[in-house]
Amino acid sequence: MTFNPLEQQGIPLDRQLRNWRELNVPQLDPDHSDPYARCRVITMNGIEVEAIMFGHHFARHCPDLDVRRQLAEVRYIEQQQQKAVNWLLPGLASVLETTIAYEQVAVDLTAWVARMEPDPYLKQAFEFGMLEDFDHLYRYANLYELIEHRKAEKIVDALTEVMPGRPTPLHHRHPIDNVRDHYDKDTASPISKLHTLTIMAAEQQTMNFYMNVGPEYMEEIARRLYQEIGLIEEEHVTHYESLLDPNETWWEMLVNHEYNECYMYYSFMETESDDRLKSIWELHLAMELEHLRIACDLMRRHQGREPAEILAPSFPEPVTFEPNKIYIREILATQIDLTTLGTGYVRDAHERFQRFQDRLHGGEPAPSDQVLEETTAKFGQDYRMETEGPHPVPSMRRPAH
Repeated sequence: MTFNPLEQQGIPLDRQLRNWRELNVPQLDPDHSDPYARCRVITMNGIEVEAIMFGHHFARHCPDLDVRRQLAEVRYIEQQQQKAVNWLLPGLASVLETTIAYEQVAVDLTAWVARMEPDPYLKQAFEFGMLEDFDHLYRYANLYELIEHRKAEKIVDALTEVMPGRPTPLHHRHPIDNVRDHYDKDTASPISKLHTLTIMAAEQQTMNFYMNVGPEYMEEIARRLYQEIGLIEEEHVTHYESLLDPNETWWEMLVNHEYNECYMYYSFMETESDDRLKSIWELHLAMELEHLRIACDLMRRHQGREPAEILAPSFPEPVTFEPNKIYIREILATQIDLTTLGTGYVRDAHERFQRFQDRLHGGEPAPSDQVLEETTAKFGQDYRMETEGPHPVPSMRRPAH
């Protein structure tokens, strides 16, 4: 069944304001919920935060008072949506447990998007970042065992493997090598624009999360790991945002953001396993349909263009959280030794990369390696969950005893 959001009726904006009781959403049960339900919550929080921040940036560049008022009205509702979504996360979960869930999102959402992406350059960009998030999951899982004495399978279940990816210390590149070529707004597939917005938003919320929660730890090793991976998230946001075409007008960007919100809520409404969450996705989709209508009217009025010229006539297949183990293993086996040079990728550590590495690490082990050293010293080996057999890269396998 096709779903064209431009033809759907949403909830009128003046009926979207919710009171405190309506915003008091039930928390997920951290011990009995589907891990992918939590992933959908984290993803939609990232989508909402991006919509809010984009609305603020638009308002700061818009001289039209009526437009700024319209953006403010919609943005307040987006803030309520963000509060309803993010407050679904369980208060019982530790910051590190939520972190591991964030990295599960980064791995399986990016892997799914890469599998579905028609543009080879964008696909490569998604695969490159995914292998780094995969290693972040592994490092945080080891920190979890080290300081909380618990195992990450409690959080990710057997849905996502936990084992080495591209080693985290090698993620630190000169900033100019994190800037990619952008797609062409006039020739790119609509699904490519949605994919890029989605992954950028997901990485951006991870960057923001680590910026804020890292110093809340007392343990020095935890503080240092969040500091290190937090800097890599800056690289990832640069990597993904540079794929967006900066020639898009504010009106095009506004319409694309609202369309993507509709698409993501529709996707999760269609695939949600938790009925309580499904009803929230359904409600928010009905709200976003009205936000999209408003954005389209603004585009017609101020740019004189029909939004249908740039939007897909119906939604693509729903974004789906599902295991990507075999696909990830294939990418590990073929791309683990890549780094970036300019807007492309190379297998050799070039001079600019090496200079940056030497300056940043200063001849000492990176915090991400120290986590593994301390975990191994304490428990006799690192923490892994390899459900599909030995690591596909022989050099990454545990040494035989």
